[in-house]
Amino acid sequence: MILYLHGFDATSPGNHQKVLQLKMIDDDVRMINYSTVHPRHDMQHLLNEVTKQLNYSDDKNPIIVGVGLGGYWAERIGFLCKLRSVQFNPNLWPHTNMVGKIDRPEEYEDIADKCAKDFRKLNQSRSLVILSRNDEVLDITEIAATLAPFYDVVWDEQQPHKFPKISAHLSRIDAFRNA
Repeated sequence: MILYLHGFDATSPGNHQKVLQLKMIDDDVRMINYSTVHPRHDMQHLLNEVTKQLNYSDDKNPIIVGVGLGGYWAERIGFLCKLRSVQFNPNLWPHTNMVGKIDRPEEYEDIADKCAKDFRKLNQSRSLVILSRNDEVLDITEIAATLAPFYDVVWDEQQPHKFPKISAHLSRIDAFRNA
C-alpha cells in the first residue's frame, strides 16, 4: 500500500496523475486529503487517517509518499506511524515560506517541537528524498543540506517543483520500500 499526500495545491489534476504513476508499482495507492491551511488540525487528521488506512490493510511494507507540503507531512507522519517515507521537494519550512497562504503558519514551529527531539536522527535511513534541481519554489540546496545527513538524497535534473512525472523514480521507490 502506498499512501499519497498532495502538496499545497490539493485540487491539482497532477495529484491524480501521480497516483496513477504510483499504481505502476502498487495497485493499492490511497490519496489522503487534508486542508493544507490549518497545520494543527492537519496533523491530527493525517495521523488518524494514516492509522485507519494501516488498520484496513495487511500490506507488510506500506509506505507514505508526499510532494511539497505533502513531503513535509510524509516525513513526520511516517516517523510517528513507523512508516518509510518518500519526500519529493519537501517544504521543510512552511512557517516561513507560506505566510499569507495558510492560517496560523506559526503552528508549524509548534509541530516541530511536538515531534521527538532529533527525530531525523531517530528516523535515519527511513526516508528517501527526491529533489528537483529545477524547483522554482523552494531553496533545494538548503533542503538537501538539512536532510542529507539523515536520508539518501536523489537529484532529478528535469522536473519542476510539483514533480508531475515521478515515473523515472518508481523503481528506486519500490526498492526502498522493500529494502
